[in-house]
Amino acid sequence: MLAVTGLNVFHGNIHVIWDLSLHVERGEIVTLLGSNGAGKTTVVETLFGLNRSASGEINFLGENISGIPAFEIVKRGIAFVPEKRELFPKMTVHENLELGAFGREGGHPEYERIFELFPVLHERKSQLAGTLSGGEQQMLAIARSLMAAPKMLVLDEPSLGLSPKLVEVVFETIQRLNGEGLTILLVEQNVRHALEISHRGYVLEGGRIVNSGTSSELLDDANVKAAYLGM
Repeated sequence: MLAVTGLNVFHGNIHVIWDLSLHVERGEIVTLLGSNGAGKTTVVETLFGLNRSASGEINFLGENISGIPAFEIVKRGIAFVPEKRELFPKMTVHENLELGAFGREGGHPEYERIFELFPVLHERKSQLAGTLSGGEQQMLAIARSLMAAPKMLVLDEPSLGLSPKLVEVVFETIQRLNGEGLTILLVEQNVRHALEISHRGYVLEGGRIVNSGTSSELLDDANVKAAYLGM
């Protein structure tokens, strides 16, 4: 579904992503792992046209989407849940959801499905997004992205800043969405949780892919254990 080949990205004169290649097959959860500063957010922002790549190609469903504006990428079927959620805090929950459906191609927004997935959002639909708890805001960020009826969902650090209980809820939601057929690229520092729900993973260090494999292979890898699992 997604194929990234030979991606190189610069910030000014600084080379931050080096010859990166990865792929995501239809129906998979694929995890991009790495510590702070590894380049994970730069990769996903480049996928969405928010950074310009110096070279390389990004293909989605067989079409080269390199350099296409973000709103066009959403129309093609990829939705993005950014690291800091980027909600509209002075708008209500319902208004944030409405904006998520803005670029939807055909059909009516599926509010019933969203509220079935996230019952708390139905209870809070008239509440300003900025007054929600951190966990509720993360649920709203995911729900807003689903309003565009994507074929693929990219989540950047969805567990960031959440309590352990809410982390479990978020990862259970990701698994459920995947079980319903949604393809997911998950960018995470929470290595154990991410690998426990994903099919495959890539490890990013210093802007380079240094390891990849099935999730079980990465969980058993000595370098991954030492660097990320404290083992």
